[in-house]
Amino acid sequence: MAKQHKTIPFDPAAYVKRSLKNPEFKAAYDALEDEFSALDALLHARKQAGLTQAEVAERMGIAQSALARIESSLGSRKHSPSLATLRRYADACGKKLTIAIG
Repeated sequence: MAKQHKTIPFDPAAYVKRSLKNPEFKAAYDALEDEFSALDALLHARKQAGLTQAEVAERMGIAQSALARIESSLGSRKHSPSLATLRRYADACGKKLTIAIG
């Protein structure tokens, strides 16, 4: 008879909140704040427009997998999308790209 495994829910927000008590984790997290903010802005724009990744990708004229890489690249620092790409993303969501330094 196969052994049953109990599913354990994972709450990313709670994990981060607990982990921020660790000074090394907090320093690394704080270093990525601008990327997390940019990703949050992109995802918020897409959600507010009521669009899926596939729909935004189609409007941008790129593959859905390319859009997934754009969204996932923010926060990883492996690749930073160009301003032109971010502008096209914003346009696809019916928004205007605005950059602020604060």
